[in-house]
Amino acid sequence: MLVDRLYDIIEPITRQHGLELVEVQYRQEQHGWILRIIIHKDEGVSVDDCARVSREVGHILDVEDVIPYRYQLEVSSPGLDRPLTVPRDFERNLGKKIKVSLLDDQTVVVREGTIHAVDGNEITLKSADEPLKFSCDQVKKARLVIEF
Repeated sequence: MLVDRLYDIIEPITRQHGLELVEVQYRQEQHGWILRIIIHKDEGVSVDDCARVSREVGHILDVEDVIPYRYQLEVSSPGLDRPLTVPRDFERNLGKKIKVSLLDDQTVVVREGTIHAVDGNEITLKSADEPLKFSCDQVKKARLVIEF
């Protein structure tokens, strides 16, 4: 699959700069094909980080010539309101407060608490009530609670 190949090419570049490659998207949108690279750094992603990754990835992809269509390259950070969907998202946000909607049988349960632990696909949330364990498969929606 092309996205997997792109991930393999891009990930060493981001790692070299102390960045985590969060996601690679390649899809056709209204104005053509977009290659979107989402990067993360604990202390925050700067414009210089995005520009550096964009330059290096653009150069390597020109040499490797793995993308069959003209595309626009976008490099950005996940943003504060990005949904948490996979274990790595929860790990990256250990100790942070989230609001999560979980599918429990046929009902949706909404909880708020602090990510206490991540063990494989299982997340432990510390809340005012009691610790709650759930798997990523149960998550309907999860986002950081942004407090100002």
